[in-house]
Amino acid sequence: MNPASVWVLLGLAFIAANLPWLSNRIFFVMAPKSGVKSWQWRLLEWFLLYFVVGFLAIGMERATLGNVHPQGWEFYAVTFFLFAVFAFPGFIYRYNLRDRAGRP
Repeated sequence: MNPASVWVLLGLAFIAANLPWLSNRIFFVMAPKSGVKSWQWRLLEWFLLYFVVGFLAIGMERATLGNVHPQGWEFYAVTFFLFAVFAFPGFIYRYNLRDRAGRP
C-alpha cells in the first residue's frame, strides 16, 4: 500500500470512529422513539464501524498487494484501541462540550 492510501484509511477510521457520537439516528437511518439515542446504541454502532473499517482495510490490502498478511491478536488489539482513541473527540463533544455550547 502506498503512503497516501494509508493516510486515507486513517482519516476514514477517524471519521467512522466519531460518527456514532455525532449522529442522533440509529445506524444513521432511524430516529429513536424516545428522541434521544442511548449510549448502548452509540457503542454498538461504534463497534460495528470498527469491523467495517477493518474489512475495508483488508480489501484495500488485498487489492494493492494481492494477498492479506496474516496478523496475530496483538495487531487487532492495537487497532481496536486506536479506534477507541480516534473516537475520543466525538465522545467528549457528545457528553461534555455539547451542553456548554447550548445545543440540545
